[in-house]
Amino acid sequence: MSLTHIQISNAKPMEKAYKMADSEALYLVVQPNGSKLWRMNYRHLGRQKTLYFGSWPEVGIADARGLRDAARKKVAGGIDPAAEKRVARITRKIAADNSFKAIAEEWTAKNEREERSPVTLRKIRWLLGIANPMIGNRPISEITPQEALAVLRKVEATGRYESARRMRSVLSRVFRYAIATARMDRDVAADLRGALTTPKVKHHAAVTTPKDAGALLRAIDGYAGHEITAIALRLSPHLFVRPGELRKAEWKEIETETAIWSLSAEKMKMRRPHRVPLSRQVLSILEELHALTGHGQYLFPSFRTPLRCMSENTVSAALRRLGYSRDEMTAHGFRATAATLLNEMGIWNPDAIERQLAHLDTSMVRRTYTRGEYWEERVRMMQHWSDYLDQLRDGAQILRPEFRRSSGSSS
Repeated sequence: MSLTHIQISNAKPMEKAYKMADSEALYLVVQPNGSKLWRMNYRHLGRQKTLYFGSWPEVGIADARGLRDAARKKVAGGIDPAAEKRVARITRKIAADNSFKAIAEEWTAKNEREERSPVTLRKIRWLLGIANPMIGNRPISEITPQEALAVLRKVEATGRYESARRMRSVLSRVFRYAIATARMDRDVAADLRGALTTPKVKHHAAVTTPKDAGALLRAIDGYAGHEITAIALRLSPHLFVRPGELRKAEWKEIETETAIWSLSAEKMKMRRPHRVPLSRQVLSILEELHALTGHGQYLFPSFRTPLRCMSENTVSAALRRLGYSRDEMTAHGFRATAATLLNEMGIWNPDAIERQLAHLDTSMVRRTYTRGEYWEERVRMMQHWSDYLDQLRDGAQILRPEFRRSSGSSS
């Protein structure tokens, strides 16, 4: 006789588990703790086995009987339903371990171990956070180019074309990591290079004429804000490093005896060590700064705590305070100012200027044949540049120096 809903509802737990038979090998086990579990006994290859269907009332009577009937058909066809269920469970676990999200997390952890910059890691996590709702739970080996494109289109639809380009790069790197760890056969994002809208290049606003540079330098000299911020402003045109490199500068990196600022590869965008020759003017400003912050780690500590460096917006905010809008001058713009005016002088090797800007040649062939650091020329150039800035600031007539460009390279 088959079980009814009332019989199951009224079944009370006892000291020991007991069975309530339904029909055709299906039964319910009532446990001492009150749970009621569906079971089915069957024979496969001469062995008695039990199949588990879940608990009541999550699995109702009709559902349990449907599962029983499906299992009986498999047994009749020579299939062991319990073994099949076990394989399916293992397959699901493997698929979960090999999901895009799981592998992306592995790859991100690898980047952390390789000490990628915090800014880079934040960008990676932000982009993966957009991708995961769409493909995070998909087995990575099953993701198609169309699915990857759908992720990119979601970003592109917001008008963030550069972010979409970076998303394709991140997806591609995750897929290549999956290939390297034997969980994927090919990089499906590689097929999408031509599918995205090319972002319009945005240059950092900068003053690029001697007259405008002189006006900016005079404005900086008149800055009435915080003393440490004023010094950061004064150093920016002389050093023309990236804003993040300046604000993260540490006193241990400054060698006053040799007049060199040495930056480690970890601090550089191109992940190459970099050296900055320090002019007499820069050394004088650093001496002034040392009296203010030389007792700590950073040249430019945070105003809130000396354990962190100055905020990334400090110099830009100071420029705004001086009356320069974002379309006129930026903290990053000091690099464009130096690159433009140094090249216009016509006395410096363009490669020496590029090395001082810490640019990496995009041509692998050219990079192979231009290994020199042009150090001696860069030392002369940086002193000449500081002298030139002083002349611009003071409004003096700028005379073209009468000496030849150095053609040699020094390591």
